[in-house]
Parts: sequence; structure tokens; C-alpha cells
Amino acid sequence: MNIELMTVKWEDESVILIDQTKLPSKLEYVRCKRYEQIADCIKNMVVRGAPAIGVAAAFGLALAALKSKSKSKEELIKDLEVAYNTLRSTRPTAVNLFWALERIMKKAREGNDIESIKKNILDEALTMLKEDIDVNKMIGFNGSSLIDDGDTVLTHCNAGALATVAYGTALGVLRAVKEHGKKISVVATETRPVMQGSRLTAFELKHDGFDVSLAPDTAIGSLMARGMINKVIVGADRVLKSGHVFNKIGTYQIAVLAKMHNIPFYVAAPLSSFDLKSKPDEVIIEERKYDEVTSIGGRKLVPKGVRIFNPAFDMTPPELITAIITEKGIVKQPYDESIPRLFR
Repeated sequence: MNIELMTVKWEDESVILIDQTKLPSKLEYVRCKRYEQIADCIKNMVVRGAPAIGVAAAFGLALAALKSKSKSKEELIKDLEVAYNTLRSTRPTAVNLFWALERIMKKAREGNDIESIKKNILDEALTMLKEDIDVNKMIGFNGSSLIDDGDTVLTHCNAGALATVAYGTALGVLRAVKEHGKKISVVATETRPVMQGSRLTAFELKHDGFDVSLAPDTAIGSLMARGMINKVIVGADRVLKSGHVFNKIGTYQIAVLAKMHNIPFYVAAPLSSFDLKSKPDEVIIEERKYDEVTSIGGRKLVPKGVRIFNPAFDMTPPELITAIITEKGIVKQPYDESIPRLFR
């Protein structure tokens, strides 16, 4: 994995993020020295993708601890709780965000004094960064057996290095397939309205030497009907114990089309993306800004007064999912039995 595509880095008491809003025309970085900057970057999708958001938020708490002028453990915990609430409110659907913040706060409360707490938090965030890469590589290794030499694989949104610290989940599987010597082609969807497929996935795969093509979101059914797609693989922002998967808007309709055309539909996700407590109707689907839909490049496309729907995610039910690939292995239906086994 080329180091320049590491999405999140810690350097000189700062968090360095790839500015994904500038891709593919520019590969630029943002340096964050305060947790409020991290929160803004998450909210405005400078950094996006569930695993990357989680690690960035963990470093956000490390920055909050570093900048705190507290004189006691109690004061430091209060400062961290303020930062925790700010970071937690940035994106409601991706469960990795909450998982990462809880993990850091648990580590903070275990400390005995200010200096040890600050050190523990930073050490834990750095551990999470390394773990993310290791986990993604294991997901890739586990999932590579599902993709055959010569396959054309469809992917939606961006579940690659840019959605994680590095390597990726769904695209990590494709990287592992390539590393095993299999030749594959990849079709990326545009992923409207923010175009993560055309801006990010196509950029990333081309950067790494894949045979990659781009297709409009509305062309997927036609490609499948013409026999041009052999497999589908996507990432996930949240996976429930029941096997319901929350991912970028448009995932559900691709899964329906894949089922119609007897094409395997795979989900690649780390265990940190699993939510074993929530029921499907309890998950909040983020509604994003209307101007993502009403304009492109500052040019208005929609008449004033038209009602806009802009959900960022949708839910794919378990009956449409062939298998879920994790760092602990591949699980299949019935998911309410196979998923809990991953955590034992």
C-alpha cells in the first residue's frame, strides 16, 4: 500500500488527513491540531468511510487531551466528555465512530493521573490505526477466495484505502485477489450525489493499477442483464446481528438487482462496524444537505421549491446478502446465528 494513500496519520502532535473533497483533481492534506477541526472534517466529509471516521475521532480525543489545561483527572475527563459529545454528533449512522470514542474514553478513565491518561489515549489511538490496517488485510485475505480469476466485480461507493486508514475493506478484498495473482476487472458506480465512486474509487483503483471502469448508478441493471458483472462487493457503515446492512444509499437497489440476476452479493466489514444491540428500525439514517442534490460545481440544477430527499444510507436486508466477510472469517445465513459466533 502506497504510504501517500494513508487516509489518517499522526505527525508532530497533529492529525494529517487526505482531503477527500479535493479528489481526484488534487491530492491534498489537511492538518488538524484541535478536535473541533477533526469534527468539521468528519461532518463535511473531508474524511469519510466508517473505519477512517472511527480512527480520526480517536485522534480527535487525543488532541482534546493534549490541548486540555486541566489540573486534575476529573477536569481532564470533563474536557474529554465535551470533545466526545462534539465528535459523536458529527455522523449518526456509521457505528465505528461510537465504537472508537467509547474505546478511547474507557482507556482515559483507567488512567491515574493527567500525564498517564494523555499517554494512554494517544497510545490507544495509534494502536487503533495499526489495527485498522491489519484487520483490513485479514478481511482481504479471507474474502479473496470468493473472487475468481477473470471475474468482473462491481463495487459501490468507496470502501477502499480512502475509507479506512489504508488498504480498505471491499477494495481490500480486491487488492488481496490481485496479490494472489488473479486477474480481475472492476466496475465502480458513480455513487451519486457526492460521487464517491467516480471521484474516489476510480482514482484509488487506477492509482493501484487495476483494470477499472465507471458506470452510472442507473446503468447497473442493464450491465447485469447483459452478463457483464460476475460478483458484487461493498463495504458497510453498520451491520446488525440480524444481518441487516446499512451502507451508502443505492446499495439496496444494487442488492435487489444482483438477486434478480443470480449474482453473488458480498459485504466486507470489520467487527468494529457491527452493532449487536440495535434493531433495524432503531438505526438513524443520516439526511445530508440538499445542495448535494440541487447543484453541481456551484451550478443550480433544480427549480426552487422542489422537495428534496437526500438520505446518505439505506438498509439491505439479509436475504439479499450472499455472505459477509470479516477479519474473523466469512459468515452466511442464518446471520442471527453466525454473526454472534464471531464475537465469542
